[in-house]
Amino acid sequence: MRRQRQDHLFQKWLDEHKGIILKVVRAFSADPEEQDDLFQDIVIQLWMAVSSYRGKAKPATWIYRVAMNRALTWRRGEEREHHRRDQVLEWPTSEQPDDGHADQLEQLYAEIRQLPPLDRSLVLLHLDGFSHREIADTVGLTENNVGVRLSRCRKRLAEKLRD
Repeated sequence: MRRQRQDHLFQKWLDEHKGIILKVVRAFSADPEEQDDLFQDIVIQLWMAVSSYRGKAKPATWIYRVAMNRALTWRRGEEREHHRRDQVLEWPTSEQPDDGHADQLEQLYAEIRQLPPLDRSLVLLHLDGFSHREIADTVGLTENNVGVRLSRCRKRLAEKLRD
């Protein structure tokens, strides 16, 4: 893929699917500075990986995979950077709803952050509107297993949010 086309695709996908990245970021950290760092790391990883996109999955699925893998690596601290970049990408780290439900949304994300990484992935994909089949393909589970795990996650989250 030519560099100019890669740059165009990258910008287009970032504009269209920024929400996916923001959800992953919020699911891995509540700290705004860490969210900024993780968002930047994911964007950089996507930019470096865009040439490897082969079209076998939808762009949103591919972006989610890259974002989730980077977030998991970041969380483990294996490749975490300890210095600031000279040029910082200026992107918001959260999309706040305008209808006064920001506190409820933050409480939901706080509970999602407590889930094990695989369950967190399933919930985020589900919230983004992916079908059980698409989720199964993305994370490498059976469609039935995805349904069972999501059902358990919903129950667990509902119980926590009722408290």
